[in-house]
Amino acid sequence: MEQRRMGRTGAPVSALTLGSRAVSTVAERDVDDAVRLVHEALGRGVTAVDVSDAEGAGLAETVLGAALGDRRDDVFLAVRFGDPVDRDPSRHGNGRRWMFRAVERSLERLGTDVIDLYQPAHPDPATSLDETLDALADLVTQGKIRAFGIPGFPAEELVEAQWLRSGGKSASATHAPYSILTRTAERTTFPVARRFGLGVLAAAPLAGGWLAGAYRNGTVQPRSPRVVEQPHAYDIGAPANRRKLDVADRLGHLADESGLTLLELAVGFALTHPDVSSVVIGPRTVSHVDAYAQAAEVVLDDEVLDAIDRIVPPGTHVLERDTGVELPGLSRERLRGRVLAH
Repeated sequence: MEQRRMGRTGAPVSALTLGSRAVSTVAERDVDDAVRLVHEALGRGVTAVDVSDAEGAGLAETVLGAALGDRRDDVFLAVRFGDPVDRDPSRHGNGRRWMFRAVERSLERLGTDVIDLYQPAHPDPATSLDETLDALADLVTQGKIRAFGIPGFPAEELVEAQWLRSGGKSASATHAPYSILTRTAERTTFPVARRFGLGVLAAAPLAGGWLAGAYRNGTVQPRSPRVVEQPHAYDIGAPANRRKLDVADRLGHLADESGLTLLELAVGFALTHPDVSSVVIGPRTVSHVDAYAQAAEVVLDDEVLDAIDRIVPPGTHVLERDTGVELPGLSRERLRGRVLAH
């Protein structure tokens, strides 16, 4: 599998990064199957892993630690923190107090003495960015982490982070959702990452499963836990999802005409962008690993890329709610001008 570089860290990473959600989901059913899934990904050339400490209440980290074993040094290990790990309100966020506890818990579960890339899962409006960056820089000095990143949204926070740490240890990477259905990062995160030499982990290339191939016009509702948990986002009968279904169907036809699966088209698209260091994938079976590995070899020509642009123009998204980006200025009522109205 192609090896790329994680921004200015210079660290090699595979074109595909194994995500932790699938590992956690499989482990909840059978830990041995989850370990085999990790080994299969490593065997297909995947040399990067992205894990959240909140995934499965730490289960994903524990399984990855057991699966990597003495191969730890062969893998670029990225860890995200900040999401709630339980109902204790003190055990989440991007502040120093929780961060220093969280990193120790991750190191123990993963069975390693250092994390290659440590980054918040999301922006934290309750914590100053300066506080978060200073704490992350201290973890680098302590040798607990080799580099740190921050989320790619809002993009102005990426710029602020570089200015705040000017002359000192600064962020080396970022992460953001990126798929054919969610191209917002092309006009927000990616230009900033390019300007400052940040590595980019692109997440959700299949747009939460919409580009896996099952969502097509004329088909029955795909069976998935997501449909039960988030019917508003996955129910094909919901009027709000009509456009997603139509776009997925058009992309499916384009893939058919190009001699590709829709998964290959989607992953190949995400890997094509020059600012993407690696694409995070979530295989749940060995056959899924094989399909992703094959997709990583796909090279889309200009004709196909132009056709994609006609279906979903660059820098746009199909539905706002699917971007994975929650901007404090819009999601928090008191910041939408309500309290300022007279």
